[in-house]
Amino acid sequence: MKIQQSRADRAIHALISLALALIVLVTVYPIYFVIIASVSDSSAVANGQVWLYPRELYLEGYKRIFEYGDLWRGYRNTIFYAAGGTALSLLVTISGAYVMSRRECMLNRPLMVYFTIPMFFSGGLIPTYLLISSLGLLNNPLVLILPGCFGIYNMIIARTFFQSSIPGELRDAAFIDGCGECGFFVRIALPLSKAIISVIGLYVAVAIWNDYFSALIYITDREYIPLQLVLREILISNSFDTRSAGGGITNSALEQQRLRDLVKYCVMVVSTLPVICIYPFIQKYFEKGVMIGSIKG
Repeated sequence: MKIQQSRADRAIHALISLALALIVLVTVYPIYFVIIASVSDSSAVANGQVWLYPRELYLEGYKRIFEYGDLWRGYRNTIFYAAGGTALSLLVTISGAYVMSRRECMLNRPLMVYFTIPMFFSGGLIPTYLLISSLGLLNNPLVLILPGCFGIYNMIIARTFFQSSIPGELRDAAFIDGCGECGFFVRIALPLSKAIISVIGLYVAVAIWNDYFSALIYITDREYIPLQLVLREILISNSFDTRSAGGGITNSALEQQRLRDLVKYCVMVVSTLPVICIYPFIQKYFEKGVMIGSIKG
């Protein structure tokens, strides 16, 4: 049965649709512009001639960055940091959240107070640097993995999920069948927690993938620098040397600057491509789990 809508309802729906279309346009167009600018002539981009489709297909920028050693080294390092850091963070955070969700744990309240305080007060950059130095993590790849392996906010979200989505009756039934606490967590709780694991994993992976400040402070050996630090050097410091990328000496300074501008767009595409490719595979879990924190405090 089709519901009849009044003129006011149709007007409101039209306004909502228009607002959503504008939001999508504002969100998607910058990404689309970077993609088409990376395969267009840099002079056409600089003159404002590229805004809807590429002009004069030009792939020299991608050719140059594929020959740039620091970029691929940063890519390798960032993949290692993101994969290792996400796996360790999920292991620590999900395990801690499950323990905190159990009502029979007598230390729940004092532990929550202990965990909540660092969310509002931090030691600051200098004390943190001294702590990292005393632990021997300076210029060590583990400095980009270990300090952030336990996320308090993510733990609270996961704890809320276990409390609201895993019924106590299911745990009691598992115990009657001879399943222990660890067995229940591994065989029952984790398979039922794919949504929250995917959401937290995405949060952590994107945070590690985009992090450059930690490497800027704690890493000095270029062998360990992540992709985002290389990207920062290219975009902010304008340190990309076309000759170091195998291009030889160009004809003029203007041509070098145009190539640098083109390479910047190409690097943006290359650096964000993995995250864009991964998201569609976990979108269904993300949509289900992103609202978990609003169900119960």
